[in-house]
Amino acid sequence: MTYDVSALRAQFPALGAGIAHFDGPGGTQTPTPVIEAIAGALGRPLSIRGAVAPGEINAERIVGDFRRAMADLLGADPAGVVFGRSATQLTYDLARTLAAQWTAGDEVVVSRLDHDANVRPWIQAAERAGAVVRWAEFDPATGELPPEAVGAVLTPRTRLVAVTGASNLIGTRPDLPALASLVHEAGALLHVDAVHLAAHASVDVRQLGADFAVCSPYKFFGPHHGVLAADPALLGTLRPDKLAPSSDAVPERFELGTLPYETLAGTTAAVDFLADLAPDRQGSRRDRLRSAYAAIETHETALRKSAENGLYALDGVVAHSRAADRTPTLLLTFRDRPAVDAYRFLGTLGVHAPAGSFYALEASRHLGLGDVGGLRVGLSPYNDASDVERLVAGLAEFLKS
Repeated sequence: MTYDVSALRAQFPALGAGIAHFDGPGGTQTPTPVIEAIAGALGRPLSIRGAVAPGEINAERIVGDFRRAMADLLGADPAGVVFGRSATQLTYDLARTLAAQWTAGDEVVVSRLDHDANVRPWIQAAERAGAVVRWAEFDPATGELPPEAVGAVLTPRTRLVAVTGASNLIGTRPDLPALASLVHEAGALLHVDAVHLAAHASVDVRQLGADFAVCSPYKFFGPHHGVLAADPALLGTLRPDKLAPSSDAVPERFELGTLPYETLAGTTAAVDFLADLAPDRQGSRRDRLRSAYAAIETHETALRKSAENGLYALDGVVAHSRAADRTPTLLLTFRDRPAVDAYRFLGTLGVHAPAGSFYALEASRHLGLGDVGGLRVGLSPYNDASDVERLVAGLAEFLKS
C-alpha cells in the first residue's frame, strides 16, 4: 500500500468545510475514529477506577490502554506515562518538583530555540531555588542549535538541561542523542519538549537520551491534553505535591484528581489511527507507528519542498526556516508588509496560516522578529498538493494587492 492522502482526508469531518489548514503546529483536526472513541467512552458506564462495578472496570481499562498506547508512540515504559492537562502544566509541575532538590549555585540550561513552556517554568523554578540559569544560543542565520552550543554552557553544577525536540516556530530538529551524551557526561538530566517533534517523526525517548519528555496528543489527531514520559524508577525518586489519600504509586502520584477517561480513550484511538497509516500494517503497534511516521515524513517533506519552491520564488518573501534537519514548518515574513496582514488576506481565501510568535518568544526575538514573529506555514499529514497550490497562489495575490 502507498500513502493515500485522499483516503486519509476523508476521515476528517472538519476538512469538509473546504479550509486549507496550515495551522497543524497549533493543533490538528480530529478524525472520525477519535471522535467516536470519545463518544463511546461517555456512552458506556464510567466510574472511579476499580475492579468491581462495570463503570470501574471500564475506567481502569481505558487508563491502561492509554498508558500502553502512549508508551508505544514514545518508545517508553507504560508505567512511566503520566497524564496532564497540558504539556505546559506537566513541565511546571516537574520543574517545581525537581527544584525542591536544587540548592543555591546549582545551574539550569534553557535554549533560545524553545517554546516558552520549556523555558519559563525552569527559569522560575531556578529563581525560587537560587539556581543559575544559563542560555544555549541557536544560530539565527541557519536556525541550528548544535550540541556544542549546549556543551559550552554545561558545568559540574548543571542539574538539568531543557531543550526542544523540534522548534514549533522554525522546525529545527536538534541532534538530541549527541546533545544528551554531553548532558549526561556532565551529570545532568535532560528534559525534552517533544510536542512538535511527535507530530512529525517517530519518537523513542530512550534512543534520544531524554530523561523526561512531554508531548501533546492534539498535535497528532488526539484530544487536548499533555503527556509526560520518563523512566518509572526516575519518577519514583521524585516527591510531587499531592493529596494525602491519593495514590503514591508511579505514575499516579503525578496525576491530580479523577482522570478524564473519555479524553484518554480518544488519545488511544489517535495512536491507533496513526498506526493504521503504516503502508504494510504489519508487526506490533510500535512497529506500525514507526512505519507510519516514515510514510508521513516522506509525504510531508515532498509537500514542504513544493511549498518552498513556490513561496521562495515570490518577490518579497523572507524565509526563516533554514536548518538542515527540520519539520515541515516554515516561518515567513514579508518585506514592507506585516505578516498579520498576510494571515488575514489568506483567511478570506479559505487558507488558514496564522501569524505570530506562537509562544516561542525567545526564538522570535533571537531571529530579530521581536514579539511579532511571522507567518507560520505548518504542514500536517492530511495536507495535499492542492492545499499548497492555494497557499502559494494566495500569497502571490497578497503580495500584488
